[in-house]
Amino acid sequence: MNTTVKLQDLGVQDYKTTWDYQEGLFKAIVDLKIKNRREDTQFETPNYFLFVQHPHVYTLGKSGDLTNLLLSKRQLEAKNATFYKINRGGDITYHGPGQIVGYPILDLENFFTDIHKYLRFLEEVIILTLAEYGIASSRSEGETGVWLGVGTPFARKICAMGVRASRWVTMHGLALNVNVDLGYFDHIIPCGIKGKAVTSMHVELGVTNIDEEEVKAKIWRHFLALFKANASA
Repeated sequence: MNTTVKLQDLGVQDYKTTWDYQEGLFKAIVDLKIKNRREDTQFETPNYFLFVQHPHVYTLGKSGDLTNLLLSKRQLEAKNATFYKINRGGDITYHGPGQIVGYPILDLENFFTDIHKYLRFLEEVIILTLAEYGIASSRSEGETGVWLGVGTPFARKICAMGVRASRWVTMHGLALNVNVDLGYFDHIIPCGIKGKAVTSMHVELGVTNIDEEEVKAKIWRHFLALFKANASA
């Protein structure tokens, strides 16, 4: 069992490039497990956590509804945005500048084999991070992600989540709005949930800009603590 996680900060990178990179890491771990189990040999699987920011892009999960994208192809181009239908769970979401995206690529057999628990842990990482900024957040029953104002008419999502898992190996992950231009969310029905708003840390705190490197460091610290993981040297 290997509970060491290697952190990689990819900076700003095209969505498709990052997706392909994730797929490569994901497939290598799955293939390693299949090969060594077939041969009944001892082995260890690696774990990764990728930080990245994407240029403007909308992504639709495998069970998502395309009508939740409110832009035509021409309108997407006018906004310098791209669109991909991908293989994670969940519906439609937006990624762009000012948003911290985290992709844990873990072999959950190194930690625990429970996808529900995995998603709740990812949510808890963000809840604990936001609390350090004085932002009270919580879960919303039946709606994966992290929310503010749950149970009020002003409920709003601050962090979206969607994952894929096969043979207990994960990919995709979370997207926390830190300094995001929320106008880009006006062109979708976020996560397919009508009548609920989206927010960002800088809006909630009433500031122009939040140090994103500081936020990433807090996310990483809480992730390691919750998963009882070690950071790769």
